[in-house]
Amino acid sequence: MSRCWWLASYPKSGNTWFRMIVANVVAGGDEPVDIDRLPEPVPIASAREAFDNILLVDSELLVHAEVDRMRPMLHRFLAEEADDSVVGAQHRREDADRIAGAVPLVKTHDGYTRTDRGEPLLGGAAAAPGAILLVRDPRDVAPSLAAHLDVGIDAAIEFMADPESSFSGSLETVSNQLRQQLLGWSAWQASWLDQRDLPVHLVRYEDMHADPLATVAAALAFTGRRVDAAALGRAVDLARFDRLQAREARAGFREAPVGRQFFRRGESGGWRRTLSAGQTARICADHRAMMERLGYQSGSGVQAGEEDAVSTGRRMAGGRRQ
Repeated sequence: MSRCWWLASYPKSGNTWFRMIVANVVAGGDEPVDIDRLPEPVPIASAREAFDNILLVDSELLVHAEVDRMRPMLHRFLAEEADDSVVGAQHRREDADRIAGAVPLVKTHDGYTRTDRGEPLLGGAAAAPGAILLVRDPRDVAPSLAAHLDVGIDAAIEFMADPESSFSGSLETVSNQLRQQLLGWSAWQASWLDQRDLPVHLVRYEDMHADPLATVAAALAFTGRRVDAAALGRAVDLARFDRLQAREARAGFREAPVGRQFFRRGESGGWRRTLSAGQTARICADHRAMMERLGYQSGSGVQAGEEDAVSTGRRMAGGRRQ
């Protein structure tokens, strides 16, 4: 099995949906994979348990900068261990015609940053051969993020514009994840698009809605995996948003914030019904350059290239691709 690929996204941009589709491809069954039992090497790059257990250091005793200095070593170690029998057995499949080998993806919300010693936080090319980068119109991210954080939309908009924003960044409480620097929505996207350590394949959330089979197949092809069209079509159906919502309503979801729903709407363009004119204007003012770089028109309220979403998103993104 090859080293794991990053599945990188700013929060609420489709990371979990993409992982559900891939998990159902790998499972190859007729029933949806349990959303709490995905066949993943680690649940997320920022998992505190992995840091503590592998490095044998209690991260609660360290400040953020000290944790960050150690994370490149952690991710390089995990890459070296990716071929061992335990991880390999999780993903090995006999059906080579359906999918050639494993699809080892590791979720991350970390911006592509460097430690105070100049090392890539995520370990650079020694830790992963590349990244699938999921992006979403920030006007749709804002209301989804507001619900996730249990704050108002205005507060979410401010959070998305804050270069110091982070998840699990408080030193007053300890969560099950390490700090993830979010940098503000635009700077987060730029950190991945403009780095030169890893190749990146861009996937827009809107493209997944418009043509999920072609979009996911292209992303997996970037990692060297070929997927049978029928198997992928079945996996996309098994990971339909209404199915995910029903499973969460019935049995919960471990990644959901306490007392709040994780799978809300899963819409593309729902911001038109949710945001006020003032809120829309603020997001566009904050993120105009990156929105237009990614193919989101920030003036007319119409998403660029809706008639040809896939090609538009890739053309407008710039930066280094496959």
